[in-house]
Amino acid sequence: MATFSEDSQPSSTSESQREETLADTNLSQPEVAPEVVAEDSLSPEQQAQEELQIYQDKYMRLAAEFENYKKRAQRDRSDSVRYANESLLKNLLSTIDNLERAIQSGKDAGTTGPLLEGIELTHKQILETVEKLGVRQVSSAGGAFDPNIHQAVAQVESDTAEPNTVVEEFQKGYFLHDRILRPAMVTVAKEKSEQTEPTSAQDAGEEGGIQA
Repeated sequence: MATFSEDSQPSSTSESQREETLADTNLSQPEVAPEVVAEDSLSPEQQAQEELQIYQDKYMRLAAEFENYKKRAQRDRSDSVRYANESLLKNLLSTIDNLERAIQSGKDAGTTGPLLEGIELTHKQILETVEKLGVRQVSSAGGAFDPNIHQAVAQVESDTAEPNTVVEEFQKGYFLHDRILRPAMVTVAKEKSEQTEPTSAQDAGEEGGIQA
């Protein structure tokens, strides 16, 4: 009869130790982050496509910034040419004011003749010249007061004009294209204050409660 020795039988203890060793090995291995796996899973073509998209976005942003820079530079050059004579024209306004005063004084004094006509002709020619360069007069009398184009020098009570309305112009204002070259100096209407004053000593006594 055949006999089996203990050495010839498979060892259950050795199998258990081997399984525990494998389990410990699997637990000791670090887990890979999901995002790394996802990134590594991209093919070279996909990675190249993403890099191309990034570079295209950067190029579009740079192109837009450069286009805006060109527009700003062009606008600055245009404004420098458009308003190049601003200082000269502003200084010329005092000459126009003096000519207008001379014309008005001559008319008030009843002066006639070639001298007054010559001053009027000179005034007209200067206005035509500055108008060609973009100068135009500010509308003031009878209009609403605008602090952007008017400079108020006084306020007066008025029965006919609405409050905050220009009632008189002391000095004309002018535009240079769409900029204010000089504000107009004006007087502005305000609401009339209602004050009742006693007209006589008797009225004053009645208002104070004094009766004869």
